[in-house]
Amino acid sequence: MGKRWRLWILEIIAIGLACLILIPFLMIVINSFKGIRESALFGLSLPSEWQFTNYKEVFQQANILRGFKNSILISGLVVVCVNLFASMAAFIIQRRDGRFLQGAYYMFIMGLIVPVSIVPTIKLLGDLHIKGTYFSLIMYYTAVLLPFAVFLLVGFMKSIPRELDEAALLEGCGYFRLYWQIILPLLLTVLVTVSIVVMVSVWNDFFGPFYLMTDSTKWTIVLQIFNFVTMYSTNWGVVFAFMVIVISPILIIYLLLQRYIIDGLTAGSMKG
Repeated sequence: MGKRWRLWILEIIAIGLACLILIPFLMIVINSFKGIRESALFGLSLPSEWQFTNYKEVFQQANILRGFKNSILISGLVVVCVNLFASMAAFIIQRRDGRFLQGAYYMFIMGLIVPVSIVPTIKLLGDLHIKGTYFSLIMYYTAVLLPFAVFLLVGFMKSIPRELDEAALLEGCGYFRLYWQIILPLLLTVLVTVSIVVMVSVWNDFFGPFYLMTDSTKWTIVLQIFNFVTMYSTNWGVVFAFMVIVISPILIIYLLLQRYIIDGLTAGSMKG
């Protein structure tokens, strides 16, 4: 009986913490239907008059479709690059022994800890003459998110027996074919996890395109917020409506595929 009570208490605490996390989202949604004065109070009360025109104004003022196109393009290509490079790196690191590869793996792990320095990054992109291009932003995100993907994939690769590689090589299979036709399909679960995490990270990031993308026509959807914020006045109802529109696609994807995130994070530890 005592154990059951403890479980109930833990469940109540977990529900309470979940509600605390949902409060900011609730505030954004409610205030997106308020007028300019009510929304400026950032309250949780229902609006006295529902302003559905806030969403209409978002599409009228902002280049929101262009922002969506840029975000989809950059996020999609970053997902492809991270999955491809991380899976190849994890395959070599886990399947071959040597101090160099172990050192390379530890360098990837350091990438999870060491923060990104934006000033040297801008200088490097300028020296390479790619600053302000889609390619520069894609490579920036790939470099930032690659350590996490490599760490996750190396852990998962340990659960794939090496006897599978040896049998394929004995049958005359080359290393590239071994990776592409045998290993890569087995990584599908964890690659879905990596894809979702990378997509969410890139889609919601503000500082990357803000510092590295000088051409406003190439701004991602998050940077379109500048169309609604001015020095002298800001209609927070419209800003919150814009935030709901920006968050909705990636939130829906996350909710639909959250099971795959959990499966991918635990797959390596569940297989022996």
